[in-house]
Amino acid sequence: MSLPSSTGWLVTGAAGMLGRELTARLERRGVPVFPLGRDALDITDPAGGRAVIARYRPAVVVNCAAWTAVDAAESRHGQVMKVNGEGPGHLARACRATGALLLQLSTDYVFAGVLDRPYREEDPPGPCTVYGRTKLAGERAVLDTLPDSGYVVRTAWLYGAGGANFVSTMIRLAAEQDTVAVVDDQHGGPTWTGDLADRLIALGTAALSGTAPAGVYHATNSGRATWYTLAREVFRLLGTDPGRVRPISSRELARPAARPAWSVLGQERWRDAGLDPMRNWRSALAEAFPTLHRPADGGHVPVR
Repeated sequence: MSLPSSTGWLVTGAAGMLGRELTARLERRGVPVFPLGRDALDITDPAGGRAVIARYRPAVVVNCAAWTAVDAAESRHGQVMKVNGEGPGHLARACRATGALLLQLSTDYVFAGVLDRPYREEDPPGPCTVYGRTKLAGERAVLDTLPDSGYVVRTAWLYGAGGANFVSTMIRLAAEQDTVAVVDDQHGGPTWTGDLADRLIALGTAALSGTAPAGVYHATNSGRATWYTLAREVFRLLGTDPGRVRPISSRELARPAARPAWSVLGQERWRDAGLDPMRNWRSALAEAFPTLHRPADGGHVPVR
């Protein structure tokens, strides 16, 4: 395997919510970073991807590019598989040729969501949606191609500045509606892109130093919530009455793609890399809150 000639990090999907956050935090640390949007690096194009990776020769590639429209994915399996399943495999082979590490972002949707305890990294996947199945295919492509230098980072319930997400939608709806109905039977770990970006940097740094074994890691803020619980916390931080949030069931909010009822992810693997689990979601939300915008549309969030 070739050795990378750069100390830089290359971020795919850099125009997205996480990609922008990761790029900004790498720049603040003085780390050379190559943020590439789809126009510069289309991960579904194997030859183009190889050429880009060979040109920049980064030490670390973080793949933030993905098809994330969960409901639309149900009727577009072929298109979604090219992005979420085949694309990471193309990147992995390009990284193998240059010696770059690859951090592949994945999702809680690779699990069926039926446990009553946090999912461990070694638990068998069982995706129930096109989105989950294609993301699992991408995971396997990375781990099979890069057994010693491929890292799969599963996350969930992301929110942050610069993108449509649940928290920003709640901020907007609090100003527009007297009450908001939110599902209260889906459980997960709300995760700030700022904390996730920091964790990706820590993992990549540990991997470069040889202290983080390759494989699967779960990266969510710790603790758990329902969407209803999260919405009430948003209203509290706004200084308005959390009682304006009304709980409903998932059955009352029919969606083309089934949502996992249980998306809580355990984070035991971080200790193998000498890192602590991520902080509690409430403290992360409080710090992130002043940075969150009010999107013009609701995005794909479980409210009505």
